[in-house]
Amino acid sequence: MVNIPADVAELAPGAGSAGGRLPAGALQTRTDFGAPGYGGPCPPDGDHPHRYLFTVFAVKADRLDVKADTSAAVVGFNLHFNTLAKAEIMGLFKR
Repeated sequence: MVNIPADVAELAPGAGSAGGRLPAGALQTRTDFGAPGYGGPCPPDGDHPHRYLFTVFAVKADRLDVKADTSAAVVGFNLHFNTLAKAEIMGLFKR
């Protein structure tokens, strides 16, 4: 999800799901699944816990020049040149 306004402090439940409610101006871009939206964790059954990193970026641009079909690589390229700070949290998940 990109272009979340700076005054947004939380996302609505399900915001990353298809049809989820996004903050005004925010946009979901294409993921490795091939479409916009959060796919969720999916490690193999019985495998060790997998790590999932969630990163929030503070950027110097008012908005990144991306569209819903922009690849994660291009979003990352834009973030690289516009990041002021970032924070990460790691979650563990297994089935």
